[in-house]
Amino acid sequence: MKVASSIFRAYDVRGVYGEDLTLEVAEAIGKGFATFLGGGGRRVAVGRDVRLSGEVLQEALMGGLTSAGCNVLDIGVVTSPVLYFTVINLRLDGGVMVTASHNPPEWNGFKLCREGAILCGEGTGMEEVRSIVLEGRFKEGVKGVLEHYGNALKDYFNHVLRLVNIEKPLKVALDPGNGASTLTAPYLFKEAGCSIVAINAEPNGRFPAHHPEPTEEALQQLKEVVVKEEADFGVGYDGDGDRAVFIDERGNILPGDVTLVLFAKYYLEKRGGGKVVYDVSCSTAVEEAIRASGGEPIVSRVGHAFMMNRVLSEKAVFGGEKSSHFYFAELYGIDDGVFASLKLAEILSRKGVRLSELASTVSRYPSTSKNYECADSVKFKVVERLARKYMELGKKLIALDGVKVLEPEGWFLVRASNTQPLIKVTVESKSVEKLKELKEKVEKDLLEEIRRGATP
Repeated sequence: MKVASSIFRAYDVRGVYGEDLTLEVAEAIGKGFATFLGGGGRRVAVGRDVRLSGEVLQEALMGGLTSAGCNVLDIGVVTSPVLYFTVINLRLDGGVMVTASHNPPEWNGFKLCREGAILCGEGTGMEEVRSIVLEGRFKEGVKGVLEHYGNALKDYFNHVLRLVNIEKPLKVALDPGNGASTLTAPYLFKEAGCSIVAINAEPNGRFPAHHPEPTEEALQQLKEVVVKEEADFGVGYDGDGDRAVFIDERGNILPGDVTLVLFAKYYLEKRGGGKVVYDVSCSTAVEEAIRASGGEPIVSRVGHAFMMNRVLSEKAVFGGEKSSHFYFAELYGIDDGVFASLKLAEILSRKGVRLSELASTVSRYPSTSKNYECADSVKFKVVERLARKYMELGKKLIALDGVKVLEPEGWFLVRASNTQPLIKVTVESKSVEKLKELKEKVEKDLLEEIRRGATP
């Protein structure tokens, strides 16, 4: 059996079920991860989202884990944050979430985490797991035990509800998108004292309502529901529940970095200062708001593995990404879309203001983002060549994640997607005219490099 090296990404394993992700590959991933953890006697939780291929892939993966000596707790269908919480709560040696997050229904994959729910990503173990699996260097030993643990959701619910205090009942519109958050969001909002209007709230691995990514297009139905039902706000989740995109009472979608600022201000006010971690693609307004609120801004690479590790290592009060992943120190640094939406309700109930009013206090600069198709085999090389070009031109740049070029009137970021065959470009400027100029310049440079492909 041959395992495609391309399924190993910067912070997870991901592929198309039946093509590069088969039951045999899942079993090999289980054996490889068990070997990485040390095999015999290690305790590992395994959960899955609602994808149709999830159950059989989970069974194959757990077979691989137990064959290499791990004792496995099957926690069933959950969100990724519930899996992470279970690893921490039960003090396990690791965990695996069977999910492809926001990818289309035919995709699936594995999020691997170590003790403390530290994600096994680039620089934190993924390279070693990849090497073990591709070379077939599996640990052999006494077969581990498989148990079913039915209290994962209950444990999580009890913990989350102790951390949330919504002082005034709100009306909230929810769109779990037929994903795993159908099992958590409606229940928790009701228990927290809110009334809800929920759409697409039945779990369905075909994701019939829309793709499991809360894009502007996917959230059109929710926007209409928020306005029609006069909800205080709306929230859409991705397939595995670690992202939350918010809609104000007027039907406007909040950019992820605007929401990040709202959380950052709240936690800095509560804690009397502290560090806030944000990703390199965020607006300049994020750094400005953190400093103005008495906090210390810490910039990070994009992605769960990098963000969560940075939040924990820096002992930050909060962390967030432009993609609407939000990391909470009070929840062990976990990014949790449902917890984020409960905390936003807490903020609104305590401050007694509308979400649109709160969002209007955040500075906004003209910006644009666009994805460009580029094969996985060359996308990183293309970005490296661009970085080298800009460095030779004497540009001021940040090469933390892709290449971010800082200009007097703005900046642009070019980075390869870690999950799809795409290169993402984000541009921000102080004026619309300069934004257009920067966008046209970087697009011209990028397309030239993409056409060159693998040419050195």
